[in-house]
Formats: sequence, structure tokens, C-alpha cells
Amino acid sequence: MGLFDLFKKKEVVADNKQSEVLLAMPLFTQGNRYQLNAVLNDLKSHWSLNVSFVQGDDDSAVFAMDGENIALAFMSVPIPGDEVAGCAQLAYNWKTAMEDLKEFSGHAIVSILAGKKSAMERAVLLTQVLSSLLRTSEAVGVYQGNQSLLIPKNQYLSSAEELKEGSQPIDLWIYLGLRKTESGNSLYTYGLNSFDKVEMEIIDSKLGLDELYGFITNICSYLIENDVTFKHGETLGYTEDQKIKITLSKGHFLEGQTLKLDM
Repeated sequence: MGLFDLFKKKEVVADNKQSEVLLAMPLFTQGNRYQLNAVLNDLKSHWSLNVSFVQGDDDSAVFAMDGENIALAFMSVPIPGDEVAGCAQLAYNWKTAMEDLKEFSGHAIVSILAGKKSAMERAVLLTQVLSSLLRTSEAVGVYQGNQSLLIPKNQYLSSAEELKEGSQPIDLWIYLGLRKTESGNSLYTYGLNSFDKVEMEIIDSKLGLDELYGFITNICSYLIENDVTFKHGETLGYTEDQKIKITLSKGHFLEGQTLKLDM
């Protein structure tokens, strides 16, 4: 991506630490649900994955895939509380979410259990399982509470195909919050911390929201794929002349410390 000043691939040091459990919830309406065998067969045919050690049924199951353990369970009730409704209000990518989920009747719980693969590798596995479940059922979308993501089925299936091209479906992994005010356009990430990265914010930029969205999507992809870490005081840019200052300070839209990109 030609980012000068900063983007030098870091040496990866192997360790025995296990990653945390990854969790996502496909959403169902009108009493629909998934079928385990259909999901597993799609993982094999669409993603060419080796699925083994399958135990369980359509209600709950565990299986191994690419060296990781996956758990899948069905809950014949909506997600408790107002979590999904609250997330739907922020889901600019799914403007009809509230209407589409009026007959919300159940949800699945997809878990990538603690393992030793990298955060990106595990995110890829989660995406593959979710896309196979969506493709073989009447699920209407996916809810990922840790990232405040609510993603409609068509978007999820379309973006997941980027994996086959060697790209990262950032819109399935990280929520990008957009704000437009009289003083400028702002954007923040929510979910980079799942990849051991500090969340980023752009505050009151004169650039358009579409341009900011595309820029930060590319930056997130580079950080995750190459395990790069930004530091306070560094700069980045697409050219030798472009110098975007990076500052670590108290979050504007988010709690804690965030990295501000001066654009």
C-alpha cells in the first residue's frame, strides 16, 4: 500500500498464548433455523475446509476446523434485552433492520473457542462459518455485540467473498462510526482492539465521509494483515510527501485512549 515512514513489517515472535473466544450471533425470524449438516457441507464445498471431530446435532454441536475448535448452538428465543435494537439504531449499513427484525424469533451462537492461531486467522474462520450458515439457512443477518456490528445477510455474504481474493472484509470485523457536523466529518473504529490494536479516530476532517471510510478501511486492513502497530508521534501517508500525524490521546467518541489521525 506504499505507506512511507512507518509501514515496516514487524518480526513475529511465536508464543504459546491462547486467543480469546470469538463470538457472533446469526439472527432468525418467523421460526427459521439452521441445519448443522448443511453448514458443514458448505464449509467443505464453498471454502474447501477440512471439518472433523463433529459432535452434536442441530441444537448444539462442536467440531474442529483448521486446527481450531468451533461451537454452534441454536436458541429459540430472541437475544435478551435491547442489545440488538440499540445496535440497529447505529447500523447505517442496514437501514431497515428494525423492520426486518420485527418477527425476531431466535438466534444461533457461533463461537471460535480459545486457540493458538492469530487474531486474523481466527476472524477468517469465524467469517467462513457465519457465511456458510447464512448461505444455507433463512437467517436475516449477523449480530456481533463486541464490535457493535449488525450486518444484513446480503452484505455479509458479499463481503465474505473478499477472503477468496486474499483481502480482509473489514466491514465484517470492525464497526466504523461516522459523524457529520458543521465543523467537519469524523470517523472512529470500534473493534480494532480485538486484533490487539488501539482504536483510531479522525476528528473534524474536511474530507468527505466516503473518502475517510475508504482510507480507514485500507489502514485497518494493513494493520491487521501485517500486524503493524501505530505509535504516538509517528506519521503515515500514501506518498513520500503526505504526512498524516498520529497522536495518542483521550478518546473523543470512545472511552480510553485512541489514536487520532490528523486529516
